Amino acid sequence: MLKKFEDPLKPKFDLDSKYDLWSFKDLVIAGRKRKEVYFAGLIIQSKYVGFYYMPIYTDTSLKDVFKPELLKLLKGKSCFHIKQLDAGLEKQIEVALEKGYALYKKRGWI
Repeated sequence: MLKKFEDPLKPKFDLDSKYDLWSFKDLVIAGRKRKEVYFAGLIIQSKYVGFYYMPIYTDTSLKDVFKPELLKLLKGKSCFHIKQLDAGLEKQIEVALEKGYALYKKRGWI
């Protein structure tokens, strides 16, 4: 799901156990200069896959995209611990990635 966003986003880690996507661009966000912005990533753990979704930090209304079955997997603000992926969870993640990408693009971060 994440691979389709690789252009213009780029991975820092593209390993069997860890994959993430970043926007590499000179930006000013909340008055701070940045050269990169984290978008999303996956980390394979022994008992779950960690799905990290950073757009939720910049617009908390994105949380409304997730239905209760995915929200119960949320640990902290942006990490979901997914033990079993089904079609419903997969669709919610796809929609969230599309909306997060659109948000980053609208803000000029991509």
